[in-house]
Amino acid sequence: MSDSPAPKREKAPDLAEFETAQIGPTPAKADPTTEPTKERSDRGRRSNGRSRRRGQRRRPPRQAVERVMLVHADPDGSQIAVLEANNIVEHYVTREQDRSIVGNVYLGRVQNVLPGMEASFVDIGEGRNGVLYAGEVGIAGDEGDETPRIETVLKPGQPILVQVTKDPMRAKGARLTALVSIAGRHLVLVPKARSLGVSRRLSDAERERLRDLAQALRPSEHGLIVRTAAEGVSKEDLERDLKRLLDTWTEIDQRAGGAKAPALVYQEPELELRVIRDLFNRDVVSCVVDDAELESKLRTYVRSTSPDLDHRLELYQGALPIFEHYRVTEQIRKSLDRRVWLPSGGHIVIDRTEAMTVVDVNTGKFVGKSNLEATVFKTNTEAALEVARQLRVRDIGGIIVIDFIDMEDVGNRDGVIRTFRKELEQDRSRTQVFDISPLGLVQMTRKNVSTGIVEAFSDPCPTCEGRGILTHNID
Repeated sequence: MSDSPAPKREKAPDLAEFETAQIGPTPAKADPTTEPTKERSDRGRRSNGRSRRRGQRRRPPRQAVERVMLVHADPDGSQIAVLEANNIVEHYVTREQDRSIVGNVYLGRVQNVLPGMEASFVDIGEGRNGVLYAGEVGIAGDEGDETPRIETVLKPGQPILVQVTKDPMRAKGARLTALVSIAGRHLVLVPKARSLGVSRRLSDAERERLRDLAQALRPSEHGLIVRTAAEGVSKEDLERDLKRLLDTWTEIDQRAGGAKAPALVYQEPELELRVIRDLFNRDVVSCVVDDAELESKLRTYVRSTSPDLDHRLELYQGALPIFEHYRVTEQIRKSLDRRVWLPSGGHIVIDRTEAMTVVDVNTGKFVGKSNLEATVFKTNTEAALEVARQLRVRDIGGIIVIDFIDMEDVGNRDGVIRTFRKELEQDRSRTQVFDISPLGLVQMTRKNVSTGIVEAFSDPCPTCEGRGILTHNID
């Protein structure tokens, strides 16, 4: 058994970026007493960003980077690590008693509707109501009309089919969407939609090939998204994946029709299968599993979905625990520290608050050899690379502010930002980076759907309740 810290939280991998296009005429309005259609709504500032992504710059095709995936099975909680050049870049953890509900589909019941927040609270039977924002309801008005307000679409007591997009965190309930999607190995089925999308991380030629195949396969009543893992697959592979997804949706639809809200009608597979489904592709040179039973289970899935990758799955039989052998435990421990050292002697300090994450860059022990500007530029460049990696390892999301060291040369400032953005191209989560502000700060956002690695391996201090200070006696 590995001596790595016992995990507390499960993290679910996110889907890749997609480019979508509407197919055919706009579907008719759905009966608000039944499951909403997948037609997208423009209303709701607190939507999950699907509509906003259309205005963002297109990601370049993904770069081929050789990766190693390690799967450590443990009764206290499984862990999965993804390595690039022996460095951990992604980490997933799960415990049986604290599983993620992201991806689960529920027949919920609307508890109350808040027009001023453009949101509603929905009872999904998980103890705490989930929140459904107007932009995620998915009911559109007639062509040329404004999108109906949420209070005209949802009423207290109304049953509604919803899917969890973000786990409950602290005092916040789960984030929900009525725009249900079912992920497969190569495809994502979007029930009752009219859209067709292809991963933006593929080359233009491959995207065009897959778009043609998906167009021919797409059921008229559903939408499809082609995933990055579909690269190089045949039409027959896509057909098999689509059949599985259609069978799953039929089962969900039937369960929802016979259930009494609130009820769970679809549960996402366990973490290990989800990570294999979402991450195990041609860039992964090997997936090493340290448990024979789990390895057999994963191999069965791979053989049924991607038999060409079967030879890359192997059972670990080393003397040392798998995370010790690959030096993963050591890297996880370092990822719990506030301070991260850079190759030249500088360091970054990462602090997380309720509102945002702040990263400070310092020269530290590095004094350079030529002049101050060169010293600062080298430190900032190393920091840009390390910050991008730490965001992935720690799964830090939300608003992030980076305080790079001030640079006088405009070309150096632009160079650091270019380096940072290019490194973030390897990040599977959506990111948006703004230019350096007049105060020398870089502001960015990154999507995550779970708590990070620090929360997974730690508890708030019972004395200071996470403030990091001990208060004096003021009596």
